[in-house]
Amino acid sequence: MKDIHVKVASGEYDVKVGAGLLDDIGSVARASVGGRQAFLVSDSHVMPLYGRRAQASLEQAEYVVSTVTVEAGEAHKSMKSLTGLLEQMASSGLTRDDVVVALGGGMIGDLAGFAAAVYMRGCAVIQIPTSLLAMVDSSVGGKTAVDLDAGKNLAGAFWQPAAVVADTACLRTVSANLLEDSCGEIIKYGVMRDPELFSSLERQPFGISDPHRVEAVVSRCIKLKRDVVAADERESGIREQLNLGHTIGHAIEAEKNYAWGHGSCVAAGLVCMAWADAALGICEPETAQRIETVVAAHGLPTDTSIPINRLYGRSLSDKKRHGSEMRLVEIHAIGDVHVKQVPLESWRRILKLGCNRSKPGK
Repeated sequence: MKDIHVKVASGEYDVKVGAGLLDDIGSVARASVGGRQAFLVSDSHVMPLYGRRAQASLEQAEYVVSTVTVEAGEAHKSMKSLTGLLEQMASSGLTRDDVVVALGGGMIGDLAGFAAAVYMRGCAVIQIPTSLLAMVDSSVGGKTAVDLDAGKNLAGAFWQPAAVVADTACLRTVSANLLEDSCGEIIKYGVMRDPELFSSLERQPFGISDPHRVEAVVSRCIKLKRDVVAADERESGIREQLNLGHTIGHAIEAEKNYAWGHGSCVAAGLVCMAWADAALGICEPETAQRIETVVAAHGLPTDTSIPINRLYGRSLSDKKRHGSEMRLVEIHAIGDVHVKQVPLESWRRILKLGCNRSKPGK
């Protein structure tokens, strides 16, 4: 088991990574939060798999446990779901001294985390990520949100968890296509900050057959994110690097009506941005080709056929837009990225340079 300590301006907590940790949820909650009640939130896919085990662990730690199951899928990460969750928290008698336990993937972590952030102006949340994407990214760092009709994650709050427990054994019940999708964020970390991690993905695409590699890669990604968040908790500087590939990726995600997974959209956005940067002379074409090759080797999309005007229109609702400018993460080399603010017309040109590359005339 790996134990990773996270310290940010608003507090500190531990992230535990290893196989078989679901049975420790109760003791982790008791040690990090205390309280009398635990409000266990999961979705319709994960609750039947792990809900009873999580509840038993919490009850063994002498919690009174309430459980709520939300319909699975990004479509349910909404204000309607948030309101329903808050009403159930109130009717269960939850107090601000108690704890919300988010058991599931990124959707549940975002939704339950946001509910915890606003319920009684804030109560503790413990993140129990069961998907690879949630383990390496969304469960750590304190970003919580729901989607609006206008775009992804447009209503939310920074709310750090009291603890994170990543049981890597849960990955055995994740579908192959979802595991594949999650690799988009792992590749992003390599491009953003870790040439050694990127090179390891070049040599051998990530998979879950080797438990030691799984624990090592998940822990490495968490440490990379920990270091960024510790330096910039509220995304006013270096933390914006974590948005690498996301501006294009979120536009693709919305245009696809969330039919593509988040990691797949980030992967496509990452490759598109790499080729745009190569066209602008910001990085070498070889760098863009290496990124595309790794993304393709993981079975992820490397481009989009969505018309540029539609991508551009979607991106205007992105929270990384600042008035008449867009903040982007440029790729200079593997492990070397920079945040830059560009006029919207320059942003449109970047989309044209990086996306729809297989279309005639490109």
